[in-house]
Amino acid sequence: MKHKSYSPTKTDAWPKLQSQADLVNNLSIVSLFDADSARASKFSTNTGELFLDYSKNLVSDQIWQELLNLAKQSPLTEHRAAMFAGEAINTTEDRAVLHAALRAEPEDASSENDRQRIALVKQQLAAVKLASEKIRAGQWLGSTGKAITDVVNIGIGGSDLGPKLAVNALHEYSHPSIRLHFISNVDGAEILTTLKGLNPETTLIAVASKTFTTQETLLNAKTAIHWFERTLGLKDAQTSSHFIGLTANPTNALAYGIQADQILEFAEWVGGRYSLWSSIGLSIAISIGFEQYSNMLAGAREMDLHFQQAPLEQNMPVIMALLGIWYSNFLNAESIAVIPYCERLLLLPSYLQQLDMESNGKATTLAGEPVNYNTGPILWGQTGTNGQHAFFQLLHQGTRQVPIDFIAAAQDGLSNDEHHRVLLGNMLAQSAALMSGQIAPEGQQHRYYPGNKPSNTLLLKELSPKNFGALIALYEHKVFVQGSIWNINSFDQWGVELGKKMANELLGENATNAEFDPSTTALFKYIADNS
Repeated sequence: MKHKSYSPTKTDAWPKLQSQADLVNNLSIVSLFDADSARASKFSTNTGELFLDYSKNLVSDQIWQELLNLAKQSPLTEHRAAMFAGEAINTTEDRAVLHAALRAEPEDASSENDRQRIALVKQQLAAVKLASEKIRAGQWLGSTGKAITDVVNIGIGGSDLGPKLAVNALHEYSHPSIRLHFISNVDGAEILTTLKGLNPETTLIAVASKTFTTQETLLNAKTAIHWFERTLGLKDAQTSSHFIGLTANPTNALAYGIQADQILEFAEWVGGRYSLWSSIGLSIAISIGFEQYSNMLAGAREMDLHFQQAPLEQNMPVIMALLGIWYSNFLNAESIAVIPYCERLLLLPSYLQQLDMESNGKATTLAGEPVNYNTGPILWGQTGTNGQHAFFQLLHQGTRQVPIDFIAAAQDGLSNDEHHRVLLGNMLAQSAALMSGQIAPEGQQHRYYPGNKPSNTLLLKELSPKNFGALIALYEHKVFVQGSIWNINSFDQWGVELGKKMANELLGENATNAEFDPSTTALFKYIADNS
């Protein structure tokens, strides 16, 4: 895809927003509510069973209109159409960005290529259905004839974060007797401790690797192979029924020893941080069942359609993206916090760190020029109410501006009325207190709360598979919108390559002769002398 010459700083909206930012010290969120009794309804929107209240933001009507103008003056709508049409918008790798095709239905197709792509995905998901149902029914047997009770997903990055988040988030729907485990870190303590607590006769290893060359994943898989050999006497355990491969490179999986009928494929165009919608999601389907996994895909598809069809001013991903740009580019906020008031969403900030910071942590435009404005912010977070007793002190009284996304489910089938009422009451109280603040009692400046701290509140009716799918797709599209307006490529990840290259040099046969900086050389020697 060819990109027209564009810079967000050259739009008409950008200098107007800068002028508004210069006046923001005189802007009070509380005063905005006082001036407009309808603000809460005007600055809220919903789609499906997701409701977003963005009224507690440092945004006047005029600022909001200029933010919308910025989106309209950017290539966003053109870029969005190109993505859904399957054009190669990942320009540095000449690749299409097609994660939405993983949850599309045949009626969404607008070309023959679309129809073929959707048919291929349906075929691959049929294999996920078959394998997951066989495992859930106790019909997938280990080498000694016993049914599988534990599934260990070995992957890293998107092959780990997405499935692990989903399985944890959707615990309410999990299989009563099959346990899921996730191994990603190359730290041997993780896999060795996990395997120690499992019965090898009833354990299945899912090796999740797009290329089947990922160093960390294959080292962990090698350790699992040795475990089966040591405990069951299985030689070349990867060829047994204890191993299944999830990959876009079946040739490499076959060469590794995985049996052909135990390889679940996904398309080469599936990006790692978007792969939970593909065969990489096998562990999710095993945990919650393929029907509920399909509901998760359906929720993501509904968000895809909303993103394509809703006007910008009612478009949830666009709204969240524009607010983020306002804080990052005009109010100099360096980070954003995501605070789910749901313990099952504990891993959501970690998942969103990869989705957002790997996507938009870029300093080069689509034209190959250095950017001269902020791009992706630092994303962090923790669940409430735990976060209240950890870092909320800084949010309330610290010197840094940190916009917050509060996320919760209005209903929770795993909780009870008292617990859930207290949980949601805490969330609403925190967002209100951050906005309103408190005047210090005389002589007690330490009890001063400045207030005027912005936040969004995103409510799901319940944490169902469908709503979870919509939530993840919402953030996917938010990241895309910001990348489009910032004129960067949100879909490559060259930033991780240099570290990989240098690690391989340090771990190679000629590591002692490799040339590194004096600090690295001295550290390498210290480790060698003390290990």
